[in-house]
Amino acid sequence: MNSLRTAKRFVFPLLGLWVLLYASFSLLKPPLLDGPDSINAEAAREMAVNGDWVTPHVNGVRSPQTPPLLVWITAASFKLFGVSDWAARLPLAFCALALFAVTLALGARLFLTPVAGFYGALILMTSFGIFLFTHLLYPVLLLTLWITLAMYFFWRSLRVASWQTAAGFAVACALGFLSMGLAGAVLPVGIAVLFLFFTQNLRHLARWHPAIGVGVFLLIAAPWYVAAYLAARGQRPFAAPVHSVLRTPVLVFWAFALLWMIPWCFFAVAALARMSKNLFRGAGLDHDEQTMLLLVLWAGVVMVLYTFSSRQEFYVLPAIPALSLLAAGWLTADEAAPSRLGLVFAWIISVSGLVKAAVAVFLAWHAPVPAPGTDIATLMHLHPEEHGPFFGYLFAFTFASIGAFRVPLLITAAALAAGGTANLVFRWKKKARMANCFLAGMMAFLLVAAHLALNTFSPVVSAAVLAEAIKPEVNANDVVVVSGPYEDASALGFYLERPVQMLNARADILAPWSFSPDAPKIFVDNAALGTLWSSGTRVFLWTTPGSVPTLPGEAYVVGRDGGREIVSNQPNNGGAAF
Repeated sequence: MNSLRTAKRFVFPLLGLWVLLYASFSLLKPPLLDGPDSINAEAAREMAVNGDWVTPHVNGVRSPQTPPLLVWITAASFKLFGVSDWAARLPLAFCALALFAVTLALGARLFLTPVAGFYGALILMTSFGIFLFTHLLYPVLLLTLWITLAMYFFWRSLRVASWQTAAGFAVACALGFLSMGLAGAVLPVGIAVLFLFFTQNLRHLARWHPAIGVGVFLLIAAPWYVAAYLAARGQRPFAAPVHSVLRTPVLVFWAFALLWMIPWCFFAVAALARMSKNLFRGAGLDHDEQTMLLLVLWAGVVMVLYTFSSRQEFYVLPAIPALSLLAAGWLTADEAAPSRLGLVFAWIISVSGLVKAAVAVFLAWHAPVPAPGTDIATLMHLHPEEHGPFFGYLFAFTFASIGAFRVPLLITAAALAAGGTANLVFRWKKKARMANCFLAGMMAFLLVAAHLALNTFSPVVSAAVLAEAIKPEVNANDVVVVSGPYEDASALGFYLERPVQMLNARADILAPWSFSPDAPKIFVDNAALGTLWSSGTRVFLWTTPGSVPTLPGEAYVVGRDGGREIVSNQPNNGGAAF
């Protein structure tokens, strides 16, 4: 009864923190980014409009490589609340809440105390990786939720191999399959089988109602897969074309497992350092050793699988709950018996935080503040072809551009100085829980600062501002053309709520399915663009300054922002907000 009351006490502060970080201001800004963020939103918008809930469409083209679950829940949100940024992000915010709730329950079971569950959920909630990808329409957050849920049912099954836990595990695998394809089922099954192998308990699979598990999985996953296969005329769903994607270097990819959860990663590493040398010896592991084995295998299987596949930094996310729970276990034990290592970590966090705070204050104070309305892209050294998915842009910042981030820098400085110092003081007084809460508060303010910075930077990575600016000028019979691949300006189609054409972009992600008989004609070459330009039809061309193709007539700049511009064969009629 006491542990139940303790668990209830933890729920309300966690719920309040979720509302602050995940269900308030962060739903509204920044606009959807070009790439998968707005592509998935556009697929959901078209699904809500055309009513085809079997095959996602992007820019009017069938997109069978897109797993449907994220598109389904986003389309449902659009149906209920209308098409908007916040409606697009709302389903993932609730999925994040579910992830925190499952982690709270799983942590309490793994470490036999609700305190560990509280710390696990708190760490996840204040981790950069979870926060960032909850606000981007990437299905990897869904995969993270379903793997965590699968591990919850698997752990329960080790105590009682009931049909309910088998069905719950199968539901999680099926939803993972509908979220990210085969990996959604392979990862949780692989983790469970390896755990049973190392504990010499593979007989558990036979006791764990396998027929019910397989039946439930097929009942959920098979109907859509069969329907999508038939709708695609025999083409397998999830059959994505091969692209030359910039893969993160192996060491950097593994480093992201820790970088996404700074500073909590210190405690996860400390927990791993306590790992027994006999952890993989086989049968006879006690409860704590089994907990450690499950979490190590969970994180390890995810990291190894994606090391040899896509190796993008966001594929680390499904390993973060395991690492968070490792850190939570260490913090729980340290709270009961404060260790010297906790004080060492507090000194490291405090001193490094004060140094970073000083640097942030210096930059905020000395970097020139741009005049209102300045395009931040003009202050940066942009080389789009060299940018990775997220962090390549860090090398494009200049001292002149730093001044645009004065407010986030000052919030960062205050958070690092106050949070790090308070954490150290309470660690010194052996009040570990209060110290950890100040650390979480510091991270909450850092996440707010990061969100504000992304909003300031968003014109460089989103065509939303240009789309909203020209929207009053664009009529139903006008043509919108993107000079390059669709994903480079995918937010344009979403915010204009209309299809766009691509100029000289045959390597586009939509190309393999754009040649189907029912596909719209979305590709144009220079000759076709020239013909359109000379016709009476108004044409809007998204491009970059200095890269405008040779056109047969006058080209009027009707919008420019974020290092991109929109030119037209007719001047602005007064509707565009420029």
